[in-house]
Amino acid sequence: MPWQNQGGGPWGSGPKGPWGSGPQPSGSRPPDLEDLLRRGQDKLQTFLPGGNFSGMGIALIVVAALAIWGLSGFFRVQSEELGVVLRFGKHVRTVGPGLQYHLPYPVETVLLPKALRVSTLSIGMRIIDDSRRGGGTTIRDVPEESLMLTGDENIVDVDFTVLWRIKPDGVGDFLFNIQNPEGTVKAVAESAMRDVIGRSNIQPILTGARTTTEAAVLELMQKTLDNYGSGILVQQVQMQKVDPPSQVIDSFRDVQAARADLERLQNEAQTYANRVVPEANGRAAQILQSAEGYKQQAVAEAKGQSARFLAVYDQYKKAPDVTRQRIYLETLEHVLGNSEKLVLDQGSTGQGVVPYLPLNELGRRSPPAKQGGGN
Repeated sequence: MPWQNQGGGPWGSGPKGPWGSGPQPSGSRPPDLEDLLRRGQDKLQTFLPGGNFSGMGIALIVVAALAIWGLSGFFRVQSEELGVVLRFGKHVRTVGPGLQYHLPYPVETVLLPKALRVSTLSIGMRIIDDSRRGGGTTIRDVPEESLMLTGDENIVDVDFTVLWRIKPDGVGDFLFNIQNPEGTVKAVAESAMRDVIGRSNIQPILTGARTTTEAAVLELMQKTLDNYGSGILVQQVQMQKVDPPSQVIDSFRDVQAARADLERLQNEAQTYANRVVPEANGRAAQILQSAEGYKQQAVAEAKGQSARFLAVYDQYKKAPDVTRQRIYLETLEHVLGNSEKLVLDQGSTGQGVVPYLPLNELGRRSPPAKQGGGN
């Protein structure tokens, strides 16, 4: 319902507008502009010394206006901010936290970006505050951001976080070269992660290559943002979750378990080989050394016997009878040297002497008879 029909409008009864007087009825005289100016001049004169527009009064007004205008250049920079001073729209300097001053408007203006604050950007997930459950937080997965294709044509679900801030010497680039900083960082981070994942296999990504992947993504992001002239510094890339898609995670875990069993069996076989092969090599070396020793012994003995035979043969050629007799005696000595000998001397004067044969001792010394043998 229009305000004209509500008891005269919101400015009271009667046809009034927001400036004190509404449309005048036909036939009434419009307000006198000169009268309004005169009344304003009279009110201003009451504040001036002497009650009139003297030279001193005008000077005081000018001084007061200049003082107010000059004081309007003071500004405060908070602890997380940097002050970017613009002179007629051009960046002239950057000031740190604290009370600062710039030439008043319109000569200089100041922008206060939060350049010292480290911002966190989550990709592949969203952290939602759930006040209905005691103020906790819940994480919602964003598949269109997290699902990526690896170099070996597998799909992996990657959630990661990027920590970034404004470069201290790149505040001007940050303010004037990019329009949506957070959206730019998000697009560059997602593109860099897809690039690195697309050049890697899934197995290292899921196990021990996370640190390498994070470093590669950070390097690629920083290079891209520097090419944009964004004035943004990427401090850290953290991979929060790296898993296969939920639809195939059970099958993937079975494959991982089978690969773990394969590696375990291979390690056990390698351990057994490492233990058996040195033992076999040691036994083979021992046999070879024994054979070499026997060879050298046999050769030495054969050479010695050959030299002895030649020496005996030389002596035999010189004195055959003596040599044969000597060989005969040495042979008898060698044969009879280990046998039992009994010598019985029966002379012409040996009557009355009964020979004594120690048959019991001879029986003990003789080898035992074979079972089943005759008398």
